[in-house]
Amino acid sequence: MEADFVIIGSGSAGSAMAYRLSEDGKYSVLVLEYGGTDAGPLIQMPGALSYPMNMSRYDWGYFSQPEPHLGGRRLACPRGKVIGGSSSINGMVYVRGHAGDYDHWAESGADGWSYADVLPYFLRMENWHDGGQGGDPDWRGNDGPLHITRGKRDIPLHQAFVEAGSQAGFEVTKDYNGEQQEGFSPMEQTVWKGQRWSAANAYLKPALKRPNLNIKKCLARRIVIENGRAVGVEIQQGKTISTVRAHREVILAASAINSPKLLMLSGIGPAKHLAEMGIEVIADRPGVGQNLQDHLELYIQQACLQPITLFKYWNLFGKMRVGLEWLLNKSGPGSSNAFESCAFLRSKPGVKYPDIQYHFLPIAVRYDGQAAAEGHGFQAHVGPMRSSSRGSVTLRSTDPAEDPKILFNYMSDPQDWSDFRHCIRLTRSIFGQAAFDPFRGKEIQPGADVQSDAELDAFISEHVESAYHPCGTCKIGRADDLMAVVDPECRVIGVDGLRVVDSSIFPSIPNGNLNGPSIMVGEKGADLVLGRARLPKDNRAPWINPRWEISDR
Repeated sequence: MEADFVIIGSGSAGSAMAYRLSEDGKYSVLVLEYGGTDAGPLIQMPGALSYPMNMSRYDWGYFSQPEPHLGGRRLACPRGKVIGGSSSINGMVYVRGHAGDYDHWAESGADGWSYADVLPYFLRMENWHDGGQGGDPDWRGNDGPLHITRGKRDIPLHQAFVEAGSQAGFEVTKDYNGEQQEGFSPMEQTVWKGQRWSAANAYLKPALKRPNLNIKKCLARRIVIENGRAVGVEIQQGKTISTVRAHREVILAASAINSPKLLMLSGIGPAKHLAEMGIEVIADRPGVGQNLQDHLELYIQQACLQPITLFKYWNLFGKMRVGLEWLLNKSGPGSSNAFESCAFLRSKPGVKYPDIQYHFLPIAVRYDGQAAAEGHGFQAHVGPMRSSSRGSVTLRSTDPAEDPKILFNYMSDPQDWSDFRHCIRLTRSIFGQAAFDPFRGKEIQPGADVQSDAELDAFISEHVESAYHPCGTCKIGRADDLMAVVDPECRVIGVDGLRVVDSSIFPSIPNGNLNGPSIMVGEKGADLVLGRARLPKDNRAPWINPRWEISDR
């Protein structure tokens, strides 16, 4: 019931923190996790990715409030309630983000978080395998805990997608996580030997073999603060409430939804909102729960004229065959997340770096498992990367077991509508290239009759979905920034002995999927806790000297 460091949450950042803080055996570390085991084929089989994020056993089951700019729709917000957190229920796509994302962080007040500052952590965490598909080894790590692979791309539609992009006038990049993100490319996944390679498998389970690291299954109710310092965490197991003491620090890594919730329950947050809830204000931080961001996406679906898509497995016998092959050999379609090709594009001239992301999927299907009635098809998941819309997470009550209120405020910026209309028309142009001629059937969704701005807006309003990338609710910034929650060393401003280390600290959302950046934050956060900083040995930018050594400052 005590440790030097107490970490709340075993997700992407929390698992990395636990691994690094316990690495040299000097400190005791205790991880608090409400979720249970990640054992079982439905959570470990990459091809079954849609199941765990729809299962209450593994998912907190959050939904947004009725979104005012989407006709009152409530959108799902899956968050992992299991060891490994959301890395155990996500789509297993690996994206670092663009260098410009992190340089923007530094410019906005996150000193020490430029791309030159964070690249060493991406290198340290990666164990990269390109599968002979022509990646960029000079920019990749090869001895970290996180295995990163590429799918076989043995369905011809993957090659057609990349070739169509080139025919449409866009670049092709050999490695979007290397020197050049922009272009059409094979997509990378956190899969190793046919199995989901979550933060639990990469970091937490190996670290739990150490005598100085333990995990406790419990609900974290609030952070215990005495005389302005975090000294522990109030927890609940069944009906029993007790306190876990932290000799050095409490580290909050509970997600962009639960981290601000726990801060507010502990008296850290907007004073007016806390007073409305009857919570004593310990630190008035107006930014707690604000700045909520996410990526939205649409599925643009096309019928396929050839029976080569994953739809051939979309029946009871096919699913049984895929599952059996995976159980016996960790091979076959079940060993991949099926997102094996992608693109990062600029929407128009003058945009500094890519602001549109594509995931390509060789089946027309939704995350909820509803396949297209037309049978064989393919689809592109597409959406803009840098919306100006912002939402919030607030308390519903003072009951720690009750879900918070989540309002993303999606599509509140008029530019969002223009951006999505452009994404639809751009996708139609790509699917209309000669590379797709042997495969292209009719457009399933939105449908060829949906053409005008008004018709496209109606389709967007009804069909746009979250890409499940919430972040930003405890943003990092300088101590004099009233909306900053943590300083550049992840320390909660106004409270000693407490840090937030997860995707909630992102001041702005990075390009692409967030699991990789969240793990990076855990890696760097551990060095900040331990009083280390990582810099290039010669302090030159990575594009000048990509193979740099990491040294302690």
